[in-house]
Amino acid sequence: MENIIYYESPVGWLEIRSAGEAITGLDYKEAPGESAGGSDVLEQCAEELSEYFAGVRTRFTVPVDLSFKGTKFQRRVWNELRGIPYGSTISYKSLAMRCGGANYTRAVANANGKNPVSIIVPCHRVISSDGTLGGYTGGLDRKSKLLTIEGLQLI
Repeated sequence: MENIIYYESPVGWLEIRSAGEAITGLDYKEAPGESAGGSDVLEQCAEELSEYFAGVRTRFTVPVDLSFKGTKFQRRVWNELRGIPYGSTISYKSLAMRCGGANYTRAVANANGKNPVSIIVPCHRVISSDGTLGGYTGGLDRKSKLLTIEGLQLI
């Protein structure tokens, strides 16, 4: 059974989903929907998000399960994203090099855009090689705010 809660954050409403004892989704929403169930892992996630937005938490420890989502390549990209430190960025091209080579840059960008657990799997830390923000499924304003929370100011 999937549990869902809504969390009001500085970057808008977030829908957080869990199954079992792990987070399975974190998406931006225009308004809160109807919560379904609740769980300790959802409470932990909301608490960790509050700490992150307050500038206290630099690493998420809440369990995340992506094993049933995406392709093998997408999961590889998402796993690499989890290794990008708080307050740091990486270019799409550099991330592609970690995932198989520079010719994978577009595939990495596509996988980044399909990340099912935004913020916790920090796709917002991936930027263009020229130092500009690039893209972000949640919108560039949100990406900029998340990076600012982490102490970064980009072009």
